[in-house]
Amino acid sequence: MTSLTLARAERQALCDLLTEVGADAPTLCEGWTTFDLAAHLVVRERRPDSGPGLVIPALAGWTERVRTGAKNRGYERLVQLVRSGPPVYSPFALPGADGAANTIEYFVHHEDVRRARAGWEPRSLAGDVDEELWRRGARGSRMVFRKVGAGVVLRRPDGTTHVAKAGSPSVTISGPPAELVLFSSGRRGHARVQIDGDPAALEALAAAQLGV
Repeated sequence: MTSLTLARAERQALCDLLTEVGADAPTLCEGWTTFDLAAHLVVRERRPDSGPGLVIPALAGWTERVRTGAKNRGYERLVQLVRSGPPVYSPFALPGADGAANTIEYFVHHEDVRRARAGWEPRSLAGDVDEELWRRGARGSRMVFRKVGAGVVLRRPDGTTHVAKAGSPSVTISGPPAELVLFSSGRRGHARVQIDGDPAALEALAAAQLGV
C-alpha cells in the first residue's frame, strides 16, 4: 500500500468512526473531544494561516481561535469536510503532499478515537501497511527523539532496527510499526511497546517531550 492510499483509507475510516461515536466522544488528544479533533483537521487543511501555531507557541492562540471558530459549522459538516479531502487551494492538495503529510496524521488520529474507547485492541494490519508505517515512522524519528538525552533504537518484532538517535547509554523501544508510530507521536500510555535499556537512558526517555 502506498502512502497516498493509506492516508486516504485512514481518512475515510476515521470519518466513519467520527460519525459513529458523535461529537462528544473522548480522544487521546488531551482536552479534545471528537468535535475538537474534527475542527482541527478541517482548519489544518483549509486555513494555512493557522498552521504555524501548531509548532510556534507564540502563535498558538491564533490557531486555537481559528479552530474554535470552525466549530460554528457544526460537527456533521466538519466531518463531511474532512472526508472530502483538502480543497484545491490547500498546500495538502499539491502532488504528493497528502501521502507525505497525512499518512501518519490520519493513522494516529484514527487511533486517538479508537483507543479512547473502553475495550480497544490494536488492529490487525496488513503487511504492506506495516511497511509503510515503518518507513514513514523511521523517516521522522530523528526529529521526534532529538530532545532525548540518550540514544534511541526502534526495533520491530522481526528484529529489524532503526537508530532514531545515536548515543550512549541508549534505550530500545520494541513493538509493531503501528505501536512505535503511536509511541513516537506522544501516545505513550496507549502504545503497546516494550522499552529496555540503561536506567539513566530510560529516565531520559521518560523525561523527554517527544515530537517536532
